[in-house]
Amino acid sequence: MALKDIKTKIKATERMHKVTRAMEAVSAVKMRKTQGSAFLGRPYARAALAILARLSGSADLARHPLAKDREVKRTALIIITSDKGLAGGLNSGVIKAAASAISGRAVADITVFAYGRKGEEYFARRDYAIARAIENKVDDVPVSVMEELSAELSKGFLAGEYDEVVAVYSNFKSTFEQIPTVRRLLPLSIDTLTQLVTDIQPVKGKWSEMGAIESPASYSVEPSDEDVLGLLVPKLVSVSLYHMLLESKASEHSARMVAMKNASDKSKEVVRDLTRKFNKVRQAAITREVSEIVSGREALST
Repeated sequence: MALKDIKTKIKATERMHKVTRAMEAVSAVKMRKTQGSAFLGRPYARAALAILARLSGSADLARHPLAKDREVKRTALIIITSDKGLAGGLNSGVIKAAASAISGRAVADITVFAYGRKGEEYFARRDYAIARAIENKVDDVPVSVMEELSAELSKGFLAGEYDEVVAVYSNFKSTFEQIPTVRRLLPLSIDTLTQLVTDIQPVKGKWSEMGAIESPASYSVEPSDEDVLGLLVPKLVSVSLYHMLLESKASEHSARMVAMKNASDKSKEVVRDLTRKFNKVRQAAITREVSEIVSGREALST
């Protein structure tokens, strides 16, 4: 390879390094912000579970239409991915988990609600019905967006359009660990929310030593169980959805920061290797020129 070509490659790689470093810095800022939102939302999700646990002794909860199990024929699949790539294997892991969750099912029996372009594109290419596609570009998503989606899902479940609602998202464990997670959202059950809280409870730290949530043998509800549950159960669904979104946001920016850091480190390594190669080629060229000069002088002197 010519010296000019190596030098061009070095400059191009250095420019790429500047870009990845900038993206790493931006992702780090966003990561801290979204991680803070996810952590602050965890006690709220736990409080939602506590409310449901206290009402679990009520017979009306088991009879509530949104908590009633039935034979599964049609499924609504919620998949939360990002709109952008450059996040390592984050999106591919979530998509793979979603595909596994509905494997063996007919395409006509699955209705997809895609939050994020990557998930939408994957299922649209495979001819799945996309009931709703939401862009995932803004970090500060208002709760009202999830409430609208929750209301639509609850309405479809009550109308018999879906027999279950399954959500697939990336659960944030740490900056270096994000786990693709599948959870059944409807029919609502205390086991589902218990698992959600188990997923978000850290191994160590401020929220690691939370006591078990206990449900009373009986509970008095006023004005009536039906009125309270009619407002409470849809709210619990939206809380669960919103918390899944917060976890996905924290996972996305963490994965992207790590991916950009790896890219920056790799570009530095490539520049170092190319510089070493450049020096070797230049030294070889100098040695060759000196040898030619010496050989020419000796030829002239004889």
